[in-house]
Amino acid sequence: MDSGQVKRMTTRIIGTGSYVPEQIVTNDDLAAIVETNDEWIRSRTGIGQRRIATVESTSYMAARAAERALENSGVKAEEIDLILLATSSPDFCFPNGACEVQGLLGAVNAACFDISAACTGFVYALNTAHAFISSGMYRTALVIGADVLSKLIDWTDRSTCVLFGDGAGAAVVRADETGIIASNMHSEGSKGSVLTCGSRTNGNFLLGKKPELGYMTMDGQEVFKFAVKRVPQCITEVLEAGGISPEAVDHFAVHQANYRIIESIAKRLKVSIDRFPVNMEHYGNTSGASVPILLDEMNRGGLLKPGDKVVLSGFGAGLTWGALLLEW
Repeated sequence: MDSGQVKRMTTRIIGTGSYVPEQIVTNDDLAAIVETNDEWIRSRTGIGQRRIATVESTSYMAARAAERALENSGVKAEEIDLILLATSSPDFCFPNGACEVQGLLGAVNAACFDISAACTGFVYALNTAHAFISSGMYRTALVIGADVLSKLIDWTDRSTCVLFGDGAGAAVVRADETGIIASNMHSEGSKGSVLTCGSRTNGNFLLGKKPELGYMTMDGQEVFKFAVKRVPQCITEVLEAGGISPEAVDHFAVHQANYRIIESIAKRLKVSIDRFPVNMEHYGNTSGASVPILLDEMNRGGLLKPGDKVVLSGFGAGLTWGALLLEW
């Protein structure tokens, strides 16, 4: 490289961490409260059990995952410039969860805010941190995905209660010459009604009603069709932007929603399913925590080697979806 040239900095993941609640709920446990069974759930989703929060809050789990990511990276909390928390289930409307994490960690120099993009949240948050770092505004960021969807689920609804679990995952990222190669984010608000949580019913003293949040509702077939079409598209887009073929990717860390979805994505990309690590059997769909929990397991399990090409991809309510291509 010419001495007069300055290589453009990108964003590199330098540490990962995760946390899941202690309480395990098996498929057999759910069969005791709704009409289902282990074979029905496994054959349709690939899920065998999930972790459910009993005393753990979203911010508590996020902070525990963040602590482990900081330890893994060798970065001190006060070195963090930015904390982004991707969540659909914060403990409060305000203060935001990222500020709560800041207080728990003692990350006194960080700017903090939450990102709401459901199961795509971590990908959106990592993209956002990358934008800040690439601009030169910040150097080191903590990106977290954490959700306690168990408090938003109708536990009498078999179509949703068997799918979701609670957890948190985190990554410390820093400006570097290698790391994120290409990325994208997409949304389709006109299709948002297929996966919702909340209520449009107003509640106040004038109406004589209390405000109610409401439970999660989902059109499973529409979500499936959306995922198997859009995810391969955005992965192909990010690979083309990075000048890399699918065959050159070492690992595809895709949102852990349903094993059948991942099989369909692999088939459409014409890539072996062996390059799609999965952990949904143990955790279910942990929403914004899904990708970073998987990434932390890959990292700590020795699956990721320096120079590996890795694709991260998420999809979820909004509708939202996106992908990143990075060099480990």
